[in-house]
Amino acid sequence: MIAVQDHFQGKEPEVEAIYDQLLLALRQLGPVNEQPKKASIHLVNRTGFAGVHTRQGCINLEFKSAAPIEHPRIRKSQQVSTNRYHLLVQLQSAQDVDAELIAWLEQAYQMSA
Repeated sequence: MIAVQDHFQGKEPEVEAIYDQLLLALRQLGPVNEQPKKASIHLVNRTGFAGVHTRQGCINLEFKSAAPIEHPRIRKSQQVSTNRYHLLVQLQSAQDVDAELIAWLEQAYQMSA
């Protein structure tokens, strides 16, 4: 069985600090269930709204959106259905968990309610 903590083994300490800051901010929206998988940690309200992929010195964060978001921070945008997009943002420090990111994630969180 995979634990959340397993995703931080061998990673830079900043990666766990980013994750901790992300959870702290998201839990202001309501309950967030962490579901560790082999390659990522799914963040779930009623259904999944984001996926955390830990890397050596950063986190690749995927999240849902009802519309595309045109912004330099968005590294990848994929339309998966008529009103559903999967977006990717790379977080390199805890300061990247800012109001702009949380606003995007709040929409994803509400979509999964």
